[in-house]
Amino acid sequence: MKLFVLTFLNGLTLAGLYFLVASGFTLVFGLMRNVNLAHGSLYLLGAYLGYEVGDRTGSWFLAVAAGFLTAAIFGVLLQILVFRRMEGQELRQTLVTIGISIVMADLMLAIWTGETYQFEPPDWLYGGTPLPFVKIYPTIRIMVLVVSVLVGVALWLFLTHTRIGMMIRAGVDDRGMLSASGVNVQRVFATTFAVGAGLAGFAGVVGGSALSIAPGEDTRYLLASLIVVIVGGMGSVPGAAIGALLIGMAEQFGLAYSPTYGVVYTFVIMVAVLAIRPQGIMGRA
Repeated sequence: MKLFVLTFLNGLTLAGLYFLVASGFTLVFGLMRNVNLAHGSLYLLGAYLGYEVGDRTGSWFLAVAAGFLTAAIFGVLLQILVFRRMEGQELRQTLVTIGISIVMADLMLAIWTGETYQFEPPDWLYGGTPLPFVKIYPTIRIMVLVVSVLVGVALWLFLTHTRIGMMIRAGVDDRGMLSASGVNVQRVFATTFAVGAGLAGFAGVVGGSALSIAPGEDTRYLLASLIVVIVGGMGSVPGAAIGALLIGMAEQFGLAYSPTYGVVYTFVIMVAVLAIRPQGIMGRA
């Protein structure tokens, strides 16, 4: 029973981290239809630079802010210099962003020498929290779950109950009509890209606090984001949450009960969803 509950909690917290990364990806890829395969690199860049700021200032909160802002600025540059010039050209976007991610991975490997780093979170996040069955569970992992829920609710409210969120959805559905109504569509899309990329950098700091920062994390979280968005449905924040929950649970239960085939279960879920509901669980046809 203890193993089951512990695995369930690990699946929940991993799902929370996957959602933080995939929520930004679902904005850029799911809503705007921009194929940004450098999203995982934004996660790792935010994590590394957040670590540097936190290490020099001693403030975890400044590290979080630095991770978000760094990735957001880089995301805006990507939108202006790359995606604005390749609107509707998915293949070119894919190839260019793969190249950018390779260059970024090599630069980060050269700067940070491939070592594994971990943040030092505030004192109140150290230690464990008493929980039934498992007795003590790491507080930092509970924080990841709580933060992911708060970000998910805030993002859903932002897209459905704010003027700029409505403009984002309108621009995706009919860019010409939105532009004709006097809205600067490119500015709206740049804002969307900044939020989506910033969430990746934010997730890098949070994930680096709960787990670690190391080369290869960019590929891992990019792949996880792709699967989460495909399973949950493109452009759907609740869908991303459902997809992250399914993938996180499948990965952790697979590792706990059948480690040899654990990684296969996530792809089985993706194949099953694509076969039954190609648009994803919460996606539109």
